[in-house]
Order: sequence, then C-alpha cells, then structure tokens
Amino acid sequence: MKIEQIYTGCLAQGAYYIESDGEAAVIDPLREVQPYIAKAERRNAKIKYVFETHFHADFVSGHIDLAEKTGAEIVYGPTEMKLGFSAHIGQDGEEFHIGKAKIKLIHTPGHTMESSCYLLYNEEGVPEAIFTGDTLFIGDVGRPDLAQKVIADLTQEKLAGHLYDSLRNKLMPLPDELIVYPAHGAGSACGKNMSKETSDTLGNQKKTNYALQEMTKEEFTKQVITGLTPPPAYFPQNVMMNIEGYDSIDVVLERGARPLSPEEFEAVANETGALILDTRAPQDFTKGFVPNSINIGIDGSFAVWVGAMIPDLKQQILIVADEGREEEVVTRLARVGYDYAIGYLQGGFEAWAKSNKEVDQITSISAAELAVIKEEKDSVNILDVRKESEYLSEHVQDAENAPLDYINDSMQKIDKDKTYYVHCAGGYRSMVFNSILRARGYDNLIDVKGGFKDIKESGKFKVSEYVCPTTLL
Repeated sequence: MKIEQIYTGCLAQGAYYIESDGEAAVIDPLREVQPYIAKAERRNAKIKYVFETHFHADFVSGHIDLAEKTGAEIVYGPTEMKLGFSAHIGQDGEEFHIGKAKIKLIHTPGHTMESSCYLLYNEEGVPEAIFTGDTLFIGDVGRPDLAQKVIADLTQEKLAGHLYDSLRNKLMPLPDELIVYPAHGAGSACGKNMSKETSDTLGNQKKTNYALQEMTKEEFTKQVITGLTPPPAYFPQNVMMNIEGYDSIDVVLERGARPLSPEEFEAVANETGALILDTRAPQDFTKGFVPNSINIGIDGSFAVWVGAMIPDLKQQILIVADEGREEEVVTRLARVGYDYAIGYLQGGFEAWAKSNKEVDQITSISAAELAVIKEEKDSVNILDVRKESEYLSEHVQDAENAPLDYINDSMQKIDKDKTYYVHCAGGYRSMVFNSILRARGYDNLIDVKGGFKDIKESGKFKVSEYVCPTTLL
C-alpha cells in the first residue's frame, strides 16, 4: 500500500494519493489534475475514487476534471446540497475498497455540515491513517464560521457545537497510533493557529492540541471562535464553484496562456478593461511596469493575495510574468477560481519597454535612506501595511497602521497631496499596496524595500516595545 502526501506551499494544502493492488484514490485534489493521472499511469494503477472531505472554500478542487478524465467516482459525505455533477453521497460508516485496502467514511460536521474524515485500513485490515480534511489540523481545528456564509440558519456557534461533538465522539475514540493527515498546515486561512508540521499521530494530538483537551462545549465554542479574523472575500465563491461545477482546467489554460504582442496586449486592455496583473518580484516591478498594472508576485503568497485584492472571480485578467512562467500563473489563478485570464504579454515587460510604450515606476528606498530623510525633516508619514496583529506586536513609533488586508479602508487614511513611506514585513505586501493605490491615482507613495525587518535592523528608528501577539487576543 502506498500513501503520498502532495503538499502545495502557496495554499498550505495537502492532497493525498493512496494506492493498493493496482487501484488508487485521490483525496482533495488540486485543480490541475494531470500530475495525479501521470502518477497512477506510471504505477499501472487505476484511479477508482476521488474523495472530498468537504466543499472547500480556499481553493477550487480538481474533483470534476479528475473524475471525467479517469472515470473515477467522486465521493462526498452526507449533504443535501444539489451538486452540478455526478457524485456518490456517502453515509456515515460507509466503506470503500481500494485494492486490498479499505477506507471508511466518518461524518464529522463542524467545519462545514458535510465535513467528513476518511479512515484508512491497510491491507492487513489494521487502521493506519485518517485523512481529516479541515476537521482536525495539527495543533488546531477548522474554523466554524465559513459554512454559515453558504447555508441559511447556520451560525458559527452551532457549527462549533457540531465540531465539539464530532471530535469527541468520532475522532478521539480512535487508536492513538493513527497517523493524522490534514488538508492544511500553517499559512492557511481555514484555521487560526495551525502547526507547520503536516502530519502527526492522533495520540500526540490528543495531548497537545488545545481543542482536544477536556472542556465543556461552551468553553470549546468560545476558544475556537475567539481570534477569528474575517475570511477572504473569495471563499464563498470558491465553495459555490466546488458545488456547482466549473470550466475544465484545459479550457482555462487555453484561454489564459495566450501570447499577446505589446500592441495586441495594449489593444486588448483598452477593449476589455481587463485588470493587468504583474506577477514579477517586487524589486523588478518597482523599476518599471505597464501603467495601471498591479503587482502580486508569484513567489509570495500569491493565491491568498489575489483572492484578497481582486473581489470578482469573473474579472478578466491580463498577465505580465517572467518568461516561461505564464502557464504557471494561469494555473495558480485557477486554483482559487480566477478562470478569466485572457492572455499574457509575450516577451514579458522587457518586450513592452523595447516597444517604446509608456512605462511607470514606483520609487523604492532603503531603510538607511529613510533614516536620513527622517533626520532631515521634522516628521515623515510612515505607513505600516502589515496585519493589525503584527503592528500591535511591534512597530516603528509614529507609524500608522494601514493593513493591506483592508485596503479600501486603509486608503481612506491617505491624503493624496502628502508623501508616505510604505513598508510591510519584508517588501512583498508593500508593493502590492503601492501598486494598487498607484493605479487609483495615488502618486506620492514611496516603497521601503526590506520592510520592517530592515528598518528594525538598521537601529535608526525607535520601535515600540515587543508584545507577544497571543496576549492581544
């Protein structure tokens, strides 16, 4: 029997490939399904099932494409939702055979009402692993406030109560030696305090996971709800795509990975009003970019920030990328439901610059240069675009917090006639912030490269006394 965790860092997401005696199953696949198909083909195995732990909010699953391309059966836990595709709605305790191995569906409502875990018995009939989706993470549990956005009459308190019962009645009685394989790790917005570890024994989680300690349902509910931040705006739209269906990834790639010369790119932008998304590194973007484009670097938390900054999943998008990475950008957009990329700038920004078209820039200075400016002036306006929790834990004295997460509110703090020096933790988010406001006509923002890290290490600025963020909850 083979168990493989396929972890995708930008989404902090774990998909799973299980194989026994020529048959395979995939749990919570990503949108691009060819790697799973290729893996099975290399091993002369047939993908028999696609198991979904729940209707995902943070990414669009590849369940539909994978089933259509392989003939596999999609399996969900108990749900009354009307699906836009063929699937088997399993029952609590139902068993599925994969070669000589067996998987039991365990219905564990709480994160969502259909949430289910899958208990794997090895070829000797011994329970070996449990795939817990967003019900149980390493060090945390799934947040109980997402499904209330999709299903009427649900509250986070009701869901938390269901989660309490599921954990204690369904999971905790299972053997300590079981390996827990969750759907997410640290960095995902589906929980609030997940470990960077991506698996553990159930026994160790019983000892160390706060949510599995002895407490009343009321105490549990208070703990899991406290400290939740608003979920990204795209989450409900991803849920509906996973329920209702979507275009094949092949169609999305054909539409988005279309090369456009600088002249064609400009014409399409003017004709469609498409958003121009530049996915190069911030330090490259600042030196020159297509006017009115926004920068969300592909090598950062790309999917998360695209979801936070672009509210409409049907927004048409034109891509500027490093040469050779255009298809990767289209794919990673599709992972979170942005299916309407309509082409990319062939030859990248260099081709645009060589064609003598208009180029814009954002001034970027070092922490040392900012220190000199601060010494020469009575006061300077410093904007810290990190999350509020980061700002409260430690920040430059007199800096104002304008979180990127809430950019429409943050921009209200800015006077277009004044100069602002903008920083985040390391330089990624500040360029996202600056580029979006630049496209909206804010021309007096200066980026501080290296962010708070370089500012603090320079020793030239007074920094607020450090307060552990956990004490602020």
